Amino acid sequence: MYNSPVSRWTLRCLVLPFLLSCILASAQSGGKGKLSYKLLSIHVKGLTRLKDAQVVDASGLKIGQFAGEDEFKKAVDKLGDTGLFTDLTYSYQYSSAGCNLELQLAENDKLLPILFDNFVWFSDDELINLVRARLPLFDGRLPLAGDLADQVSEALKGILAERKIFGEAGYLRAAAFEGRIDSYIYKINLHPVVVHNLDFPGAATPELPALDAASKPLSGQEYLRSKMRVQERLNFLPVYLSRGYLKAKFADAQAKISDDGAQTLVDVTLPVAPGLQYKLSQIQWAGNGVFPAEKLQELVHLKPGEPANAVQLVDDLEQVQKLYGTKGYLFARVNSAPDMDDAQAAVSYQLIVTEGDLYRMGELEINGISPENAKKIATQWQLKAGDPFDDTYMDRFFKTTYRDIGLPGFWKIIPKKAVNQQSKTVAVALHFVPKD
Repeated sequence: MYNSPVSRWTLRCLVLPFLLSCILASAQSGGKGKLSYKLLSIHVKGLTRLKDAQVVDASGLKIGQFAGEDEFKKAVDKLGDTGLFTDLTYSYQYSSAGCNLELQLAENDKLLPILFDNFVWFSDDELINLVRARLPLFDGRLPLAGDLADQVSEALKGILAERKIFGEAGYLRAAAFEGRIDSYIYKINLHPVVVHNLDFPGAATPELPALDAASKPLSGQEYLRSKMRVQERLNFLPVYLSRGYLKAKFADAQAKISDDGAQTLVDVTLPVAPGLQYKLSQIQWAGNGVFPAEKLQELVHLKPGEPANAVQLVDDLEQVQKLYGTKGYLFARVNSAPDMDDAQAAVSYQLIVTEGDLYRMGELEINGISPENAKKIATQWQLKAGDPFDDTYMDRFFKTTYRDIGLPGFWKIIPKKAVNQQSKTVAVALHFVPKD
């Protein structure tokens, strides 16, 4: 067949518009020359705990929308800002039909638990489900970094508004004393939630008076689950430990609303499982060389055949450590290792002493007064350089040894001790400060 130049040009005119229409069907201009593609699929690679749908929902991207590089980067940043993911990247393939997007990431497995401190209108499960309905990635735990904790605050604010509960939801990162952050505590501010009554299901009659006495100061105070946990550890559990119930446990506090007005009153229940009451069978000492076991045993009040008073034992072991301090063993420690025989409801203790190093008296410094007067006071100080340091001597010095040397006016004495770990010595400074 003969092809004229005119017929070839006509063919190009027919084919090019068709190809352009195919491309434009899957790509549109996003402004400033940037293209966006119709999203045909979004896959997530690297998940272990979460589901693809949760991550896609949280990214803000949706199947069928037109998106390009800017939207993909924003979605990755949005996911990264939560703190739930690391190593976030993306890749995509496009064709005349549209674009297939793949998100690659690694989940952050270092998540911290949450305590809802005074949300007495909800159970934990109910509140977690309500928050998850707003935040697909939330499962009741939070990363240490990122903005998911703030998102939870906003979600809780919305939940409170829906229930017409006045207050703002704030949080703090909690940690044990001088320890690492180990949890998040969420609290409703502005709305007062107050303890009305406390009850201890599972408690027997002999323990109730002590529990009631320990809980009485809490009535009328702000209700916080975190506060209840502290009270449980410091005041309620010792009621059982002092009676030999060494495995007693309290369940989490349960709060029941008894009145809802200007303030919310709650009746608090703290279920307790006392367990067995153990009696002491014997005590054995180990690791002690400075003092014989008989000397140390004199400081322990527990008697065989009687309920094992674990609270008293802690106090007694502190006295043992102080005894070591009188001989220069300033960092001696005693650990108790209980061996409980459930069949006999008996317990034996091995008390393990770690004596540590011997520390001696170092330099004595007296300042704030004249050298002559300082010398007079130094002659009263009977603990000499090189002697084993007596950690109780300073108190005894001021109670029994120190005598007024005729200083004019009134003085305050500020004593200080400085331990030198290298030389194993203790320097003492007595600072005299005139009183106004």
